[in-house]
Amino acid sequence: MSDNKPLTAKERMSKPRNEMPLFDAKERILNFNEVPVGFSMEQAQNEASRCIQCKKPECIQGCPVGINIPAFLKLVESGDVAGAAQKIRETNFLPAACGRVCPQDKQCEAVCIVGKKYDPVGIGNLERFVADYEREHNLPRQPKISPSTGKKVAIIGSGPAGLTCAYELRIRGHDVTVFEAFHRGGGVMVYGIPRFRLPLQIIDEDLKFLEEMGVKFVYNMIIGNILTLDELMEDEGFDAVFIGTGAGLPKMLGIPGENLNGVYSANEYLTRIYLMHANEFPDYTTPLFQGKKMGVIGAGNTAMDVMRTGIRLGADVTCYYRRSRDEAPARTEELEHAEQEFINFKWLSSPLEFIGNENNFVTGIKCAVMELSEPDDSGRRRPVPTGEEFIDEVDTVVFSLGCDVNPVIPNATNDLRVNKWGVIMVDETTCHTSKAGVFAGGDAVTGGSTVILAMGQAKNAAKHIHEYLAGRFDYKLDVPTDPEAPGIQWSFAKRKG
Repeated sequence: MSDNKPLTAKERMSKPRNEMPLFDAKERILNFNEVPVGFSMEQAQNEASRCIQCKKPECIQGCPVGINIPAFLKLVESGDVAGAAQKIRETNFLPAACGRVCPQDKQCEAVCIVGKKYDPVGIGNLERFVADYEREHNLPRQPKISPSTGKKVAIIGSGPAGLTCAYELRIRGHDVTVFEAFHRGGGVMVYGIPRFRLPLQIIDEDLKFLEEMGVKFVYNMIIGNILTLDELMEDEGFDAVFIGTGAGLPKMLGIPGENLNGVYSANEYLTRIYLMHANEFPDYTTPLFQGKKMGVIGAGNTAMDVMRTGIRLGADVTCYYRRSRDEAPARTEELEHAEQEFINFKWLSSPLEFIGNENNFVTGIKCAVMELSEPDDSGRRRPVPTGEEFIDEVDTVVFSLGCDVNPVIPNATNDLRVNKWGVIMVDETTCHTSKAGVFAGGDAVTGGSTVILAMGQAKNAAKHIHEYLAGRFDYKLDVPTDPEAPGIQWSFAKRKG
């Protein structure tokens, strides 16, 4: 491309977007292989050439970890993919995962200047291309690690927040140990995101990368049960702790029939399949009842994962969502993939109860037909019942309505402050909790969110953990007595010298 005449901004913007090639839907629903095929070098360079290199690139601010997007796109356009990989890794430790699962359509691509008039640049697909090229060509990626500080940090949880914090602290020279409740690492990227979206090989290589950097992993360790935070710091000698345990407590509707056999939360359903191999019974002794008519409640990314998993296991799958397609919170790409894979959608449907048989197995779902009201003060249209109802036959139901924070650590730590929803309270600037030396980030602080937002919080927490351990600031904690207060605050006094 370097031999061609330079393109004008108008010529770049008017070029059609290069769509990611996909395996055919009729074939892909028969297996758990990754659905997107991936860009060729020519496609990647062509797509990167659509970037006009804005003087004030809003896409960088739209990225929670602050990737210099125009810079890496320019390198891809020139054919320097190795340089593009290095540029991404300046701020993002998990580019292969982020390129696949981040909601770019609501973040960096949503504010792309090209997208004001044309289709936005395919930033996510290009990030994935660069990360895959780096892995397939075994490019060097070992970062420079600062000399040892002699400080020990415990990371609780090996999901995106925990792994990011571990990486950021290790390159700063700290001794880092990750404690994970399950028997393998990866957190929600393993048990909450299916293999047809995020192959296990990618996660395992990132875990191996951290181990090669000197990060230690302790599995089958439930902090708050086997060891408390106090024991980690007082008995095990850790100087600071980061809580990145995510949000694993599923939300339900509280309607009749939720306790029937065949009714699951998305967490249980996906965890038993992807972490415990329930779909491979009897080779693995963790069976999961999977019927032929599945109903899924919700329309977020996890709901799409559940539905697309269900159809691969042989079910006829229907989505029930109380709002319209336009309000569905799932990534545009995930929704489109689900529609391609023959999922049924019943928009404006709100479950009222589940019907069971004499053996307490679910056999039906009763729903209210909804309509959207006029926009409220926030601009959102609220679903209201029309008075109509219907009953559908189902033999499996999965709730995908988000999750609350796992209460195990807060329940075992008297001085760890949570709000009325059980979310760990932190100072917004530092991510420090109400317990001295203990920080938190990711879904444990925000409630159920995205991989990239968890990573952004973890990067910020790591920065302030480093400052805390270096003694660069005196901290004074201000914990409100009002249980309804939104958070806690630390006041800073920079030490002289």
